[in-house]
Amino acid sequence: MRAAPFRQLSLVDRLIDGGDRALRTLVPGAAAAVAPSPAQPLNEPELNADEAKHACALMRINHTGEVCAQALYQGQAATAELPDVREKMQEAADEEIDHLAWCEQRINELGGRTSLLNPAFYTASFAIGAIAGKLGDKYSLGFVAATEEKVCEHLESHLHQLPAQDTKSEAIIKQMIEDEARHAETAIDAGGVKFSKPVKAVMTLMSKVMTASTYRI
Repeated sequence: MRAAPFRQLSLVDRLIDGGDRALRTLVPGAAAAVAPSPAQPLNEPELNADEAKHACALMRINHTGEVCAQALYQGQAATAELPDVREKMQEAADEEIDHLAWCEQRINELGGRTSLLNPAFYTASFAIGAIAGKLGDKYSLGFVAATEEKVCEHLESHLHQLPAQDTKSEAIIKQMIEDEARHAETAIDAGGVKFSKPVKAVMTLMSKVMTASTYRI
């Protein structure tokens, strides 16, 4: 069940809601998807140990990406100026919960674990989101669009890196790409600015730090 509209919550309620969302994001097994995983109807593929380890590492990166997305949206919702923009941040965060749960479920199926670095990435991403929100809604929405574009890029690259027979992970990633692309388009349509190439280059560098570290840790 989705949370109550953000504009209907008091300050104390918002703080409680934020804490609840943080716990559901960071505590293993706490995130519950509303939509069923795209991988659910598919049979478990036969993977050797190296293939399963690699697929698990890729899905761990994707899971941490969703942890960062949750934190970004929460930070932006906390500082966004317009109620309608806060609503869009909350709605996007709700949809990302499905991705979070799907990735964690797939990681478990592959015999792995989520990244130990998630709390650090959540904290940093929340701060970045809050700063973006303070800069103004058009920049906050633009940051969402640019972030989602980068997420789509690395998800696309993961499709080519997965073991060919891992159709379950592939189905999850394809659905995530579709949803993230929609989030980016919605943010621009809502008034977000398109970021310049130098800004996107910095975001790409930050993304590489996250992917390189969470692949193993």
